[in-house]
Amino acid sequence: MTVWDRQEPPTRPAPLDRERIVAAAIALADEGGLEAVSLRKVAARLDAGPMRLYGYISTKEELFDLMVDEVHTEILPAEQPGGWREVLRIRAHRTRQAALRHEWLADLLGGRPSLGPNAFAVTEGTLAALDGLADLDTVMRAVETVSAYITGAIRHEIANLRAERATGLSKLDWQRAYSPHVSRMLATGRFPVLAKAVHDGTEVDAETSFTTGLDWVLDAVAAKLARPPA
Repeated sequence: MTVWDRQEPPTRPAPLDRERIVAAAIALADEGGLEAVSLRKVAARLDAGPMRLYGYISTKEELFDLMVDEVHTEILPAEQPGGWREVLRIRAHRTRQAALRHEWLADLLGGRPSLGPNAFAVTEGTLAALDGLADLDTVMRAVETVSAYITGAIRHEIANLRAERATGLSKLDWQRAYSPHVSRMLATGRFPVLAKAVHDGTEVDAETSFTTGLDWVLDAVAAKLARPPA
């Protein structure tokens, strides 16, 4: 039985419910990452005994499941956009924005699918936008491909943000600090294509990189959807 299938216990002697528990856990995670979340710490924030939480949540993993599903309310648009491409684009950008507000989300993306009602609603909207455009297997591979891009790009961006905080160096500061080493390596002539990329490539910000990559992935999906069945 999942956490969503179990009934909540009575709220006495003090008001307590999963909504309050999840909100407290999200606040802790926003402040200190997933390592800052435990049933004991959540209970302390709610001024409740730790054992009371076990009537609502059995494990920390269940709590994480509930947290992820709650954040899916931020991913689900108020109205379903028109057209499959716009649906997937909006889902991607709303997922990125949610992850930037809740960096811990990046650590929980990409594994087994979330089984909560809000995650189901996001998935339903995504599949509905592609329904009937191709055979089911093609649709599923398309959704998996876009999801993999979203997860990878978000994790890369969050990792860079964490590195900036951990080192105290911005991306530009880091590049300047390691520039002498990079210059010596490229001067050996062993990496000509990499040298060209470093010297002639254009730097873009994270949002531009995410949007560009997403458009390319959606172009590939569009090509597959347009291909007649074999």
